[in-house]
Amino acid sequence: MLRLLLLRHAKSDWSEPGLHDHDRPLNARGWKAADLAGQHIQQYQMVPATILCSTALRTRQTLMQLLPHLRADMKIQIMRDLYMQGDLQYIDTIRALGGPSSKLMLIGHNPAIQDTALELAGKGNPELFDQMEEKFPTAAMAVIDFEAHRWSEVTPKQGRLVSFFQPRSLQVLP
Repeated sequence: MLRLLLLRHAKSDWSEPGLHDHDRPLNARGWKAADLAGQHIQQYQMVPATILCSTALRTRQTLMQLLPHLRADMKIQIMRDLYMQGDLQYIDTIRALGGPSSKLMLIGHNPAIQDTALELAGKGNPELFDQMEEKFPTAAMAVIDFEAHRWSEVTPKQGRLVSFFQPRSLQVLP
């Protein structure tokens, strides 16, 4: 069985006019949300063996906040293609680069993350599907399981959506 974790980067900072999109950092809320995502991944033992991450600063900073909650022996690949790709091209990347890992994480951007999750998941809790279809907020993560044995065998609508995590649901209200 394969498990895919599709994580949208945490909230970025828009305060510097003229800054190239690729170079936008996380804002304070983003740093906190990324840390919550890392805690969630660790707590529910969803630590991936391989991580594919966009080269955008906000995705790399999201990854940086996850790392203290993950193990040290994972493979991490930083890829410009994940910044440039759109729509369902993430699926091709997953198939090509998932390798032997049974747990794979992709840290990327919307709408590609949301479109990929909706395209791959064919089964699962309808309420989670509705939430994911309505909005895939920053630092949200879809967890999709596949019966396939190789990432190259992953096909649309064959996955089972087992979780749709949104950091705001973990925050303790005052």
